[in-house]
Amino acid sequence: MSEQDILARIRELVETEHRLRARTEAGDLDPDTEQATLAAVEQTLDQCWDLLRQRRARADAGLPPDEVPVSSADQVEGYLQ
Repeated sequence: MSEQDILARIRELVETEHRLRARTEAGDLDPDTEQATLAAVEQTLDQCWDLLRQRRARADAGLPPDEVPVSSADQVEGYLQ
């Protein structure tokens, strides 16, 4: 997966967030469903941002960025705890 692929995925997830919020505001989606779906989208977004940061750090260090695995959601979500 290239950096451009990761950035495209991030844009796609942000658009999904916006659509969910708009549907909830319009009354087409109940808030509980919105929150559950948003939580999953935000978790995936966190993983994408983490992967992008790690790839860029490896590239800056002269290491191959393609060797960075995607961190688990639990790992990424646990960084601030």
